[in-house]
Amino acid sequence: MEFVHVKGNTYYIKNATNIGVYKVGENQVYLIDSGNDKDAGRKVCKLMEEQGFSIVGVISTHSNADHIGGNRMVQQRTSASVFATPLEKCFIEHPILESTFLYGGYPFQDLRNKFLCAKESVVDLDVLPDGLEVISLKGHFLDMIGIKTADNVYFLADSLFSEETILKYHVFFIYDVKEFLNTLNMLETLDGDFYIPSHVSMKTDIHSLIQINREKVYEILDVIFQCCEEKTFEEILKEVFDYYHLAMNLNQHVLVGSTVKSYLSYLYDEHQIVYDFKDSKMVWKKEGI
Repeated sequence: MEFVHVKGNTYYIKNATNIGVYKVGENQVYLIDSGNDKDAGRKVCKLMEEQGFSIVGVISTHSNADHIGGNRMVQQRTSASVFATPLEKCFIEHPILESTFLYGGYPFQDLRNKFLCAKESVVDLDVLPDGLEVISLKGHFLDMIGIKTADNVYFLADSLFSEETILKYHVFFIYDVKEFLNTLNMLETLDGDFYIPSHVSMKTDIHSLIQINREKVYEILDVIFQCCEEKTFEEILKEVFDYYHLAMNLNQHVLVGSTVKSYLSYLYDEHQIVYDFKDSKMVWKKEGI
């Protein structure tokens, strides 16, 4: 973990999942997310102690395990309060809901892993201190938020993915495709000094990255649309994996699978595809065929 001073009272910790730090008063800080597991939480606490900072709160941008995995350890070490939106609070306090949501039923043991199912923590903070503003970033997950600091720095959670990630994995997780695209449009209107997405290095300009994300979403929409030739979801999922040369494993099956379903929902709501039932199987096909 590398501790970086961004501007004024705003800092961040460069990590696999970037962690924001905002100082209030002499030495108290609020974290923006906490890392992916208890080890990350432990390292964050140690790093803040080395800086002479006391953690008083954690702002969870959303409830994916790689963003809240350190919450429990931070709370145990510091008694910090946690802030989240009401919908994300449910998943933070009951992490089994994420695996349940992704699998669509009670998750068997292999799905109750730390990448999909963090340790629970308590959300008990309702109001943020002066200097921090909540920004709605719907699309990637249920009710994801970002944070703007008084230093005109935006922490953008998972609203943007890096070009390297997109070129390597292609299909990044999206819960609501329409809202994800709406959020990209909103991001173009921001006028910040610095932007820090969770899995991207700090930027002073995000317009090209926004376009890369948008173009990939529309590309995937077209790929899935072309797959809809009276095919089941599982057949479409296989074609997506084959098209992008992705390696199938359990985590990828539920993450990419859930995302493909979200793309199918978008195409259906946009009246581009329809569903039917053939031989007790649900199939998707283009509208009018």
